[in-house]
Amino acid sequence: MSTYNIVLSKQAQKTLDKFSDNIAEPILDAIEALGQNPRPYGFKKLKGRDGYRIRVVNYRIIYDIFDAELLIDVIALGHRKNIYD
Repeated sequence: MSTYNIVLSKQAQKTLDKFSDNIAEPILDAIEALGQNPRPYGFKKLKGRDGYRIRVVNYRIIYDIFDAELLIDVIALGHRKNIYD
């Protein structure tokens, strides 16, 4: 299985920079794991918009998968109550 390259959007990077280390570390670990398996257990296809999401405790990572280019584009990160606004 090939490794996917991971790209964070400016919005996702800004959000990640605001998180404390104890919140950011599990999120970063989950994002890195997407490089090996872009469709992990518990991932969901979003309804009403493009992309997929995974859960990391109370936070969500929204991303797109481009299989032809082996690329994962992390679109947004955020708390579960704010991410879908």
